[in-house]
Amino acid sequence: MPSAQPSLKKLKLIPLAAVIFFTVSGGPYGLEPLLGYAGKNGALVLLLITPILWDIPAILTVFELNSMMPVNGGYYQWVKRALGMRMAFYEGWLTWLYTFVDLAIYPVLFITYAAYFFPEAETYKVPICLFIIWSSALVNILGIVPVGKVSAVLSSMVIVPFAALAIAGFMQHAGPYEVPALSLKGIGFSSVGMGLYVVMWNFLGWDNATTYAGEVSNPIKSYLKATLITFVAVIAVYFFTVLTAIQSGMSLDAITDKGFPFLGLYIGGNWLGCLLSAGGMACVLGLYSAVLLSVSRVPKVMADDGLMPKKLEALHPKYNSPYVSILVCSVVVSMMIILSFKELLIMDVTLYGAGLALEFISLIVLRIKAPNAHRPFKIPLNVFGLFVMVMFPMGVFGVAVAGAVLQSEETLKPLLYALGIMISAEVLWQIIIWRKPELKKAAHNDV
Repeated sequence: MPSAQPSLKKLKLIPLAAVIFFTVSGGPYGLEPLLGYAGKNGALVLLLITPILWDIPAILTVFELNSMMPVNGGYYQWVKRALGMRMAFYEGWLTWLYTFVDLAIYPVLFITYAAYFFPEAETYKVPICLFIIWSSALVNILGIVPVGKVSAVLSSMVIVPFAALAIAGFMQHAGPYEVPALSLKGIGFSSVGMGLYVVMWNFLGWDNATTYAGEVSNPIKSYLKATLITFVAVIAVYFFTVLTAIQSGMSLDAITDKGFPFLGLYIGGNWLGCLLSAGGMACVLGLYSAVLLSVSRVPKVMADDGLMPKKLEALHPKYNSPYVSILVCSVVVSMMIILSFKELLIMDVTLYGAGLALEFISLIVLRIKAPNAHRPFKIPLNVFGLFVMVMFPMGVFGVAVAGAVLQSEETLKPLLYALGIMISAEVLWQIIIWRKPELKKAAHNDV
């Protein structure tokens, strides 16, 4: 008699919203450089415009494609159905690598915020980062439900400190509480581009949360509600944090250099600085665990199609999690923690933008080639309208890349690294079809 398969517990609405919150944002931590690049007038402009032009088209695309195919693998499966196996490999490979870059940022940020309590933390950067990487791997191996519960707890630990900061800033502020004039006047093009990189990084990843759709209870409705909750929460927390920083009277350059815990120290004293520092560490832990959850599912579905080693398909016999994929991800990230924050940021957003472009193309192609497919959620635009819609985020992406090119040689290098990674996708594809000729036929569209 065959042994019973382990029952799969599914993620519900609130834990899902918490996981999406950490997949996309995790709070304003890491937003500090925006103040240095754009100043008090430009920071709010970029913070308000970017979600409209960059996020809303991406969210709508995720809604439609996920309602059409709420399956594990998310964006990889969408691109495979629309554009065939070759482009699906591009999507999976680029997204897998961009997420390695993204994951490497968080342990480094943990050191930054831990330094408020322990100035010597930088000395022990490597062992601390490795501890975060491998403890998060353990939580992920235990399954999606523990990750959701941990994310829900850490979400409150992130939001509460910034609520306290906004309240303390409002109570301390003397005179009228005014929003500064919204303007990019006097801000150089390269600074706008780098400011966009910062904001885009703090708002990316809506599609990542779909890679485990098969492990979510009532995925279509749950994703819709959870994403709306997260979107409103993220914009509110970002806006009031940046407004509080601007109104505080503290030098924006000092906030950029020292971080939000020192803004808390300036406004409310040591207790608020400690609260924000603790929140920063909680943010990093939640972000790392949630993003690892999303990326660890992609190699598994690629292995199912013969594009990755079969061992990546292995599921834990008790927790039903892709534990081999999680371990491989953790090994690679452990080797990337030596890169600088700016290098990682530019590579991260550039690779993500390339993958997102394939998802936008897939949205339009599926509307043309599968117009009658069941879509519980459908963007109320025709094909031409969809084309116009995706031009907005791609335009923002183009301005950011151009700004980084013009900024300095320091910002040009990570762009070239990202370009090299994009080219590697085609090189690897040619190797795969040389070794497995049967996959060449799958490169053609099969809608």
